[in-house]
Amino acid sequence: MNRIDRLSAILIQLQGKKVVKAAEIAERFNISLRTVYRDVKALQESGVPIGAEAGTGYYIVEGYHLPPVMFNREEAAALLTGEKLMEHFSDRSNRQQFSSAMQKIRAVLRGSEKDFLEVLDENIAVLRNRMPQEDEFPNRFLTDIQQALGRQLVLQMEYRAAQSNEFTRRSVEPIGIYHSNGTWYLIAWCQLRNDYRNFRTDRIRNMHLTSEAYDKSRHITLQQYLEQHTSAPAAEHTFKVSFTQRVARYLGNQKYLYGLVEEKVTDNQVELTFMSSYPLEYFARWILMWGNDVTIICPDELTARLKELARELKEHYDV
Repeated sequence: MNRIDRLSAILIQLQGKKVVKAAEIAERFNISLRTVYRDVKALQESGVPIGAEAGTGYYIVEGYHLPPVMFNREEAAALLTGEKLMEHFSDRSNRQQFSSAMQKIRAVLRGSEKDFLEVLDENIAVLRNRMPQEDEFPNRFLTDIQQALGRQLVLQMEYRAAQSNEFTRRSVEPIGIYHSNGTWYLIAWCQLRNDYRNFRTDRIRNMHLTSEAYDKSRHITLQQYLEQHTSAPAAEHTFKVSFTQRVARYLGNQKYLYGLVEEKVTDNQVELTFMSSYPLEYFARWILMWGNDVTIICPDELTARLKELARELKEHYDV
């Protein structure tokens, strides 16, 4: 980073907090404290009202802002929440870009909003259970993919498909990206396969943004692709069961995953009707876990299978 860019970045960092220690600036830009003092002095000489408190750090005089953009507390809190989510659900390249953007956003906040964010920052956390990566290559290509999408440029990459341990070189025309189950996916027209393909970004070994343009109008949109490939399958079975109210509260979102279409509360029971694409076997094994707190209304085949599963379970533990 050249000195002009560093001076601009230091100014943004100073505007991001009420007081910034010289050591924080030195650590961020990997420079010496002496260089920090020279840079701050250069900013002061250029007219930026930077104050200093001995033993505390530097600060921007209240009321000085670079861009004329202001955020209220609710907007600032929403952006902070977005930053927390980006740390977990984006890739390395996007995290760096978003962090840089947040530094600029913090820089234009009023003092009271900065205080508000500093308190809020310590009280927001994003936790998630993450399955081990299938591949040794961490996601780091979202910025290149976004550039390709915005500028309509072909991407070249080395990719390992799920059914093979070998890498193939692909030239692709991207149409969009989406996030699902902890992974980012690239949807693109593959010139090698002459068809649309869904690429997991954690199976990409390397990627190169070319200068070759493609005609976006020749392709379907991301929304059209997702509608074609992620639409819910038609329901094959109708199940009607009754839960005790004691356990019905614990069903949570599971009932929607199994195709809940109707829910009736009667006395101490909750009657649920499902139209499900799951095989009867899947539904039966889910119902089994609720023991005698569930009663099957229909179909009879579900009742028969539950009896078989219960008998098998008893025989297993009677050994």
